[in-house]
Amino acid sequence: MSALAHVPTAPGQPASPPPAARRGRLLPYLLLLPGAAWLFLFFAVPLAQLAAASLYDPTGSLSTGYALTWSFGNYPAALETYWPQFGRSFLFAGIALVLALLMGYPLAYAIAQKAGRWKNLLLVCVIAPMFTSFLVRTLAWKTILSDNGWLVGLLRDVHLLGPDGRLLATPIAVVLGLTYNFLPFLVLPLYASLERLDYRLLEAASDLYASPLKTFRRVTLPLSMPGLIAGTLLFFIPATGDYINAELLGTPNEYMIGNVIDSAFLVRLDYPQGAALSFLLMSAILAVVFVYLRRAGTEEVL
Repeated sequence: MSALAHVPTAPGQPASPPPAARRGRLLPYLLLLPGAAWLFLFFAVPLAQLAAASLYDPTGSLSTGYALTWSFGNYPAALETYWPQFGRSFLFAGIALVLALLMGYPLAYAIAQKAGRWKNLLLVCVIAPMFTSFLVRTLAWKTILSDNGWLVGLLRDVHLLGPDGRLLATPIAVVLGLTYNFLPFLVLPLYASLERLDYRLLEAASDLYASPLKTFRRVTLPLSMPGLIAGTLLFFIPATGDYINAELLGTPNEYMIGNVIDSAFLVRLDYPQGAALSFLLMSAILAVVFVYLRRAGTEEVL
């Protein structure tokens, strides 16, 4: 063995760790480096550019150029003009979320606890629509909800719609499209939580004379909260910013804030207003998510 391995350190001086230990401590950071670089280049940098664009001089244009004049007035001006679309976005996404929960929770529970050997097939049925384009799926709903379609004809026959009643180009169509397109994002996290549920706990609750409703409220629901929280967030956030469903299934009267942002960037070429609206939407969603997580008590869950 080399004598260098036995060189003593000075009194009171801590021994330096061997090179292998130093490399071991650096390894986690090196593994994080590619992901951090990706997020920096394709998230942080564009976000900073968007923030700068939201403070451009609103009188500028693509032909004359934009000057960074720190025009914070772009934010209240955008909100004052388009607050109905903001409210409509959160209203439609909230209604769609409630509908998705009413359908998605029983579906996830049935697949996780009752499906048996059909479990994998049912999971494929939930995921299968995502194998096709979001646009194609929405256009399919345009056909289903058309005035001459079978669904409208059936509702007219049972007198749930008047002779001239319609579903397409109404808020109902937009909400149904949001519910359908984002339902898998709610079902899959819920299934993951419910699939790990120990069925013996439900049997124990029944042995203790708990009613099915009380068993669900005191056992099933609390144990499925991680999946429920994740699913509602994965559903609500993209549904709030969506613009395809309102564009194809609604009219300008049903436009959401995503449609306004799309028009600002691609039609009117008003970059300061589009960027300001984007940041207002992100801020509003973050505020809603923060309040929701606080009320859901995720500190205890995590």
